Parts: sequence; C-alpha cells; structure tokens
Amino acid sequence: MSTLSWTENRSVYTAHWHSENGAPAPARIVVADDRMTAQTAHRLARAGTGLVWRGDFHNARQLLRALDRRLRRAARPVGRDSSPAAVFHQQRVAQAERAEMLGRLLIVLEPGYSLGLRRAPDVRSACEHAYAAVRPNCPDIQRMCVSLTELLGVLSAYQWHCNGVEIPALGARIHPDYGVFSPVRGEYVDLVAGAPFPANAQRPSVFDLGTGTGVLAAVLARRGARVTATDINPRAVACAEANLDRLGLTGLVRVGEADLWPEGRADLIVCNPPWLPAHPTSALELAIYDPGSTVLHRFLDGLRHHLAPHGEGWLILSDLAERLELRSRDEFRARVAASGLRVAARYDTPPRHPRASDSSDPLYEARRDEVTSLWRLVPND
Repeated sequence: MSTLSWTENRSVYTAHWHSENGAPAPARIVVADDRMTAQTAHRLARAGTGLVWRGDFHNARQLLRALDRRLRRAARPVGRDSSPAAVFHQQRVAQAERAEMLGRLLIVLEPGYSLGLRRAPDVRSACEHAYAAVRPNCPDIQRMCVSLTELLGVLSAYQWHCNGVEIPALGARIHPDYGVFSPVRGEYVDLVAGAPFPANAQRPSVFDLGTGTGVLAAVLARRGARVTATDINPRAVACAEANLDRLGLTGLVRVGEADLWPEGRADLIVCNPPWLPAHPTSALELAIYDPGSTVLHRFLDGLRHHLAPHGEGWLILSDLAERLELRSRDEFRARVAASGLRVAARYDTPPRHPRASDSSDPLYEARRDEVTSLWRLVPND
C-alpha cells in the first residue's frame, strides 16, 4: 500500500491509500470542505490533485454529483451515426475519464473504519465486509484513504449483500459479496435450470467454471449434480462457499480457487464467461469484459481435454458483442470448430435487464435485441 500525506491545521496527517480498481495515489493532496465550489474542485481534479474531504458527508455527495454533471456536459457527444463498435469504445473512454476525475474526491477512514464527518453514516460493517480480504495483508493499517465513489460502491454492495438477490430457480436468495458480480441478470440462471443433462448421466459430475456467487453451482446441485466450482477471485470463492452453506448444499459442491480448470474430467462443464471483448477498469468488471476474448477461447480450447466420455459443455454467452460488431458469429463458430467441437443444441432467451429498455442509450438497439444463449457443445468425433 502507498501512503498519502497532507497538512491540516498545521499538523501532518498520513493514511494508507487503497483503490479497488488499482488507481494510483494522487501525487498532490489538498484539504477540501463545504466551502469548496464545484468549479474549484473540477479545476483541481483536472490537474490530478486529490481532495481530502473534511466537511459534511452529504455535502460531499452533492459536490460529487455537481462534478459529474460538469464532466458529462464537457464530454464529447457520442456519435450516433458511428458504427456500434466506435460508439461502444467512445463510451468506455468517456466512462473511464469520468471515473478517474470523480475518484479524486477522497474520504479518510479512521481506525476501525469509522468515518468522522458530520452527518456521516455508520460505514464500519460495510467496510469490514469489503476490506476484510485486504486488512490481513496490512496489519498495521490505522487510517485509510479511499475515493468517495469507492466508498459509495462499498455501501451499495453491502446493501445487496444483506438483502440478497431472489433467484426463482432456487426459491431462495443469493447474497453477493463486495467485488463479486451479482446475479441480477437472471435469464442465464433460468437457462441452466431448464437445460437437460447429458443423456448418459443421471447424476452428472459437473465443473462450474468462474462460479462467482455460486448461483449456477447451487442450481446444478439442486438438480442432483455433483459439482466442483472454481474461481480465480478469492472473494468469489469465499462468497460461493457462504451462499452454498446458507442453502444447505456444502456437501454437494466443492469450491476451490483456480484459474479456470480444476483437476480431472467431468460429464458436464458449465461456463458463463465475460461476454464483451474489451478491457476492464476494475476487478468487478472482469465478469463482463474479456480482452481479446481470452477466457472464452481458453474454455473452448480446453473443453475436449476436460470432458469425460460422452460429456458436453454448456457455454452461456450473450450475443451483445456481435451486435456491437466486436466479435462476429462466424468468428465464434470458427473458433468452436477449431477447438474440435460442434453445437449439439442451443437455447435462447431475451434480455430482462433495465438497460434493454433505455431508449436514451446510444447503444439501445443492440441492448434491446440482445440474446443470451446456452450453447450445448460436444466433441466433434
């Protein structure tokens, strides 16, 4: 962890810098409070200065909203006549630039994750939930500095964690942890809940690759499968284990940290990889963005070598990348064939998420027409 230092009331303060998306610590720090205008904050943020907030918490949120409005007004208009790929990349650049600027409004967390600002909420439980994986590696943490945008994300994630997400296919709730992608797009869960198991396996052995919250592992276990679930993210492994324990499925699912593949072979291998070939800007975005379709290609290339005889793979994949002209259907099918696979069947479902009905989005038509598919893949022998 790097350390920030600043002068306040003629005293020097220090804090450990923490950023979940890997943003570097600001080189220069100034103290900001309720007297700072949005214009001044915008100018300082543009210059790369970090603003350590010492005023009222609600005023900090108002300043953040004012900065966001200024940045959106100053952004270059998205060219609606451009290709979908060009519009997508322009949006990603604008989002990254805005996140960088907004991330310069900073909050100091005192020992125990307390927040000593006027009208501040009690953030201790939410921060303990989010940062428990960080603290053991830094036992000397006293004061910690994070961006306000990150802290608001921590608070929002903690609400999702406490409330959980209703999964009709389970008749229960899944509780996502901070930094683990929430299964709010339930259409892909329904596909896995309804697809028939391989004909030769009444109680199949299953690999669930990139398990996340463990939602698909739980659905498959409830259907009678013996499941091995993996994830490269240690937060996801802990989250999946906790969810499976709540559901009483601990004895039916084995969860482990792995870079995709566990040891051995399985009758059924399920993978819901990131669906857009673009660069993520945070750990959470790794569930959505896959540079060069690397995870997709690794799944396809390795599937034959990890299937038991007469086994099959289930690939859950949105076609949004194709509609945005980031990857073609011909390219995908060629990769399937080159991996020694063929498509045995495909089940489709339309989107049900809110962005599919947001007509103000320049990519509205692609999102509206998006289809998520479960591809049943078998060796081409």
